[in-house]
Amino acid sequence: MDSENSDVSKAEEFKLRANEAFNARKYAQAIDLYTQAIEVNSRNAVYWANRAFAHLRLEEYGSAIQDATKAIEVDPKYSKGYYRRGAAHLAMGKFKEALKDFQQMKEFICVVKKMCPNDPDATKKLKECEKAVMKLKFEEAISTPGSERRPIAETIDFRSIVGGDRSGRKGHNSFVPTEVAIAAVTVAVMAAVVMLFRTSATTMVAAVVVGLLLLLGAYWWSNYNSDVEPQYSGARIEGDVVTLDFVKKMMDDFKNQKCLHKRYAFQIVLQTKEMLQALPSLVDINVPNGKHFTVCGDVHGQYYDLLNIFELNGLPSEENPYLFNGDFVDRGSFSLEVILTLFAFKCMSPSAIYLARGNHESKSMNKIYGFEGEVRSKLSETFVELFAEVFCCLPLAHVINEKVFVVHGGLFSVDGVKLSDIRAINRFCEPPEEGLMCELLWSDPQPLPGRGPSKRGVGLSFGGDVTKRFLQENNLGMFAIGLSCDPMK
Repeated sequence: MDSENSDVSKAEEFKLRANEAFNARKYAQAIDLYTQAIEVNSRNAVYWANRAFAHLRLEEYGSAIQDATKAIEVDPKYSKGYYRRGAAHLAMGKFKEALKDFQQMKEFICVVKKMCPNDPDATKKLKECEKAVMKLKFEEAISTPGSERRPIAETIDFRSIVGGDRSGRKGHNSFVPTEVAIAAVTVAVMAAVVMLFRTSATTMVAAVVVGLLLLLGAYWWSNYNSDVEPQYSGARIEGDVVTLDFVKKMMDDFKNQKCLHKRYAFQIVLQTKEMLQALPSLVDINVPNGKHFTVCGDVHGQYYDLLNIFELNGLPSEENPYLFNGDFVDRGSFSLEVILTLFAFKCMSPSAIYLARGNHESKSMNKIYGFEGEVRSKLSETFVELFAEVFCCLPLAHVINEKVFVVHGGLFSVDGVKLSDIRAINRFCEPPEEGLMCELLWSDPQPLPGRGPSKRGVGLSFGGDVTKRFLQENNLGMFAIGLSCDPMK
């Protein structure tokens, strides 16, 4: 009995230390400590669920599902087991499985509410879970096929966004509808003709009508062609050209936590979408001899880190080009500022900056890790849909000077994949659960040779021998993933 109590105390000590590491964002250390707690006492569901949570933070969704499932086996009534597993399924895009977990969680917490309505801990968990369930609109995510929806970009007219309604939708932004304004001008012209052939009394009436209708038309014309509100003091795009001066002003505004007018945000995102969708899934980059080229890894919404990169290495330009290799958004509090800055440089000079898709440029990840909520708060729901469309246009991989293969994730579950296979991928969709596109975004290198299951639960882990064969088969010399490189030996 004393030995059993000693084990329980020892396990709790490991758990407390693990919690401290988790709160300090040392997730790998937390996993090690939760593992030690489990080794001492494997019959505590909390340890399994907590380790699942740490795996979630590291995006090791496969391991998170395994641990959450074990927590449920140990205690079928432990709601957080279902919650953690549901969150992992959601992040992997497995919406139906996630919905089942959250529905099971809801059934359990309803029982808890009846059994112990005054239990503060149960009430807290109930509110937490109910909030999560309300936030996750699974039915919307799995109901309407993408092919049946009109692209949101086709419904937006950014030039009409001046005061009032700023949704950006065509046909809904002007106080005076275009059709009415055109009709008014037509009637005014007809009335002017009447004035030439009528009596003085009729002429006076017609003159008043002409004046009013012309004023109406002038009001519409000024709204349609004017820029933004006079009181707006932020960065402005003159015409259709994004200039370096505009980008610098916008970056300085963002640094001081000022907002960009929605008109210009729409303009930047729509212009970027037009450029990206014209690119192939694998983009070839040529860097002349004697010139340099910078590849950057995950930014994850850290705007001030992005500013520091530019301060140390210079702003993007044709003479100082960059490739940002995915995961621009989520986690950080300034994901919108990051993505608008990168997109603005792309609009300013397409060859100054190249952008690749990461696994976080997807609806499911943006829903869980913050970008969706940030965009909805700072801009509007329309932008949430628009960014999702633009992310589907991002290329999946780049090859620099026919020798350096750059991708966000990793390699494939089979040998023999050629660069032509990557170019042929139809990328204009949310990332699938398997296949070449999924593996390009999600796979990871491993120290051992061969292939193995991924801790993420998506993609796979691959060894140096797999990398070497891929490079040889495609006449490449180097493989770059984010900030790590694996040269052929």
